[in-house]
Amino acid sequence: MNNRINQLFERKKANILSVYFTAGFPNLNDTVEIIQELEKNGVDLIEIGMPFSDPTADGPTIQRTSEIALKNGMTIKLLFEQLKTIRESVSIPLVLMGYFNPVYRFGMEAFCQKCAEIGIDGTILPDLPLDEFEAEYKNIFEQNNLHNILLITPQTSEARIRQIDAASEGFIYMVSSSSTTGAGKKVEDFHKDYFERIQALKLKNPRLIGFGISDNATFSNACKYAGGAIIGSAFVSSFNEEVKIADSVAQFVKNMLHSD
Repeated sequence: MNNRINQLFERKKANILSVYFTAGFPNLNDTVEIIQELEKNGVDLIEIGMPFSDPTADGPTIQRTSEIALKNGMTIKLLFEQLKTIRESVSIPLVLMGYFNPVYRFGMEAFCQKCAEIGIDGTILPDLPLDEFEAEYKNIFEQNNLHNILLITPQTSEARIRQIDAASEGFIYMVSSSSTTGAGKKVEDFHKDYFERIQALKLKNPRLIGFGISDNATFSNACKYAGGAIIGSAFVSSFNEEVKIADSVAQFVKNMLHSD
């Protein structure tokens, strides 16, 4: 069976909008509604963050959402429970993003089987080394039609990028800069030379650019160099307890996809 991530990139070659949010934030039981509203408003792919107590690659915004989600009681087990009927209402690709330790503690085989059972299409585990993934876990992922999305940064060597491309299915997560996640960087801050260098490599996998995408201008700029972009911090910052989730999501996605 063709993975939904592959289907998306076969169908849509440009301006793919992927949105990240932390499961269990702002409230423990908001997860499903946020996913449904994101799809309804035209988002192409969703990355669901599994909160962790030591999120080293995340900036202060996502770290704060992780802390709140954990205080709210979010766990991987509860997330799977919340998502058990998600495919009755949502058809776009869903990816679970987080750190390796909680997944390892859950049990990699059990985790991948659960993902397959509820219709998760991939994972992003930035601290799981490629060599360890290939040696220990790749078979389990393949058996469950699950893509493990790998990351590259401006510092990743060409040899390593080609190794990641060969090992990848779905897409490559192209980190825009060697910093933590976070909105607010200017469009000019993006590494144009890095983006062009990666374009010139003619990789087999499509790419999405993440880290620092915060508005229509940064989204549009990133889309010039890749199949689309990933927004995280700017989205989770947009929640306001005064505003209903449906209204908040609709306004955010509209602002991302359309210039003023």
